Amino acid sequence: MLKWIVGDVTITKLVEFETSFPGGVAGGMLPDATPAEVKGIDWLCPHFATEAGDLKMSVHALLLQTPTFRLIVDTCVGNHKARKSPMFNMLDTDFLLQLERAGWSRASVDGVLCTHLHVDHVGWNTMREGERWVPTFPNARYYMGEVEYAHWQSAAGGPAKAALFADSVQPILDAGLATFVAMDAILLPEVRLIPTPGHTPGHVSVLIESKGERAVITGDLMHHPAQIARPHWSSDFDSDKDHSRRTRADFLARFSDSPTLVIGTHFAGPTAGRVVRDGDSYRFLT
Repeated sequence: MLKWIVGDVTITKLVEFETSFPGGVAGGMLPDATPAEVKGIDWLCPHFATEAGDLKMSVHALLLQTPTFRLIVDTCVGNHKARKSPMFNMLDTDFLLQLERAGWSRASVDGVLCTHLHVDHVGWNTMREGERWVPTFPNARYYMGEVEYAHWQSAAGGPAKAALFADSVQPILDAGLATFVAMDAILLPEVRLIPTPGHTPGHVSVLIESKGERAVITGDLMHHPAQIARPHWSSDFDSDKDHSRRTRADFLARFSDSPTLVIGTHFAGPTAGRVVRDGDSYRFLT
């Protein structure tokens, strides 16, 4: 498991699964990222792309251990959940075993933060117990954005959204474990949220600051490091593509050429690095 130390905070990457697939597919994650375009970004291979120009991706949670608190940022897809995407449907992974190997019991988790309420960020909020879905982390507060929750409550999402809420969000509400927070909320002395809308209206990233050191967890403001080199590439999963482009541009300008450790929520391989200017764009140094 990859680990990073930021002052008094330890961040651990807990992988649910990794995969690779070709971009450049309309209706997909990065429709502009054709294999030819990906191969044109020379620093992506080998960590983030294959020699053929396929995109390497990771679905993982990030475990934040502060001096006083254990916080999980995003809870992946989860096991035994019926999902529209074949990649996510009815998984059966050893996520909880890996959590234990990291030294975290389910009962030891103090908080869970969902950067947004998409299927691959809320799945392990709950687990199957008999015929019911119950909170996986029974002693945790589950932090969800006020704006994000209001969006998903009002948006027309059809059966897929209804299923996600029924098995991964509603059981948290029913258990009284949900805490709704502002997009710029301070969760802990070392951890606060920064608004990064566009992928969804209430999307947030996570800023960690301790002892003069700083890291930021992206969430899905970027799905892949290719978007560091090509910030104008938006996902077809973004609710507002133009807004997501502006958010990415602001984020890259803010954190580039600084000591800030940028940790990608879906970045494969080394996952974390620093953003530096590269001519009219940027590159990712790991």
